[in-house]
Amino acid sequence: MTRTIPEGRFTQLIEVATKTFVSRGYRLTQMSDVAEALGVAKGTLYGYVASKEALFDAAVRFADGPQDTLPEPGALPLPTPVAGSTVQYVQRRLMEEASQLELVAVLSRPASTHVKAGEFESIVRDLYRRMSRNRRALKLVDRCAVDHPELAPVWFEQGRYGQVALLATYLEKQAAAGNLRPVPNLQLAARMVLETVALWSIHMPWDASPRPFSDGDVENAVADMLVHAYTKEKTR
Repeated sequence: MTRTIPEGRFTQLIEVATKTFVSRGYRLTQMSDVAEALGVAKGTLYGYVASKEALFDAAVRFADGPQDTLPEPGALPLPTPVAGSTVQYVQRRLMEEASQLELVAVLSRPASTHVKAGEFESIVRDLYRRMSRNRRALKLVDRCAVDHPELAPVWFEQGRYGQVALLATYLEKQAAAGNLRPVPNLQLAARMVLETVALWSIHMPWDASPRPFSDGDVENAVADMLVHAYTKEKTR
């Protein structure tokens, strides 16, 4: 007898699909891979999604919990999305999240505004928390953008390098004002800040040999390291 996904276990399908896409990438993942990982017949999946494209779209939307309302049973199977709609959704989510960054708020202030104590630390912590909150979808998009040509420019150029550019601007302004120390290469320094936060907030939870560190402990360690790396030493 073929096992089926219990009613109300749509989230289980999303969890398994996310892990499979992250493991194999977008191009190599097949519906049969997800079905095998879930322990059901491939045909069972088509009762939930109409295609691999529909499954990927659902995983992007629901990997970190429902950003939208979960589909009602009567709406299943989810149809194959209109061409480009998944990428448009990712782009919209990235833009919405970026617009709320503390980094953006700080850069939008008048240049004469007094720098608050702990401002750079607050920016780092804000980045960490936002990445952590969306870590599964971000990992999914990061992994699959490599072999999803429509997703690549949105993720790498607008997502990753857009934030690198903002960080480079911030580091440059604060170094010029004497609040942070000058660095040899602004773009590289900004990339190192972003990738350090991304490594520990997004990628390390997927590590094959995880360590039992809490999110709070990791956030504190990342903030401590980056703040001490870029804060200008006080002269006695």
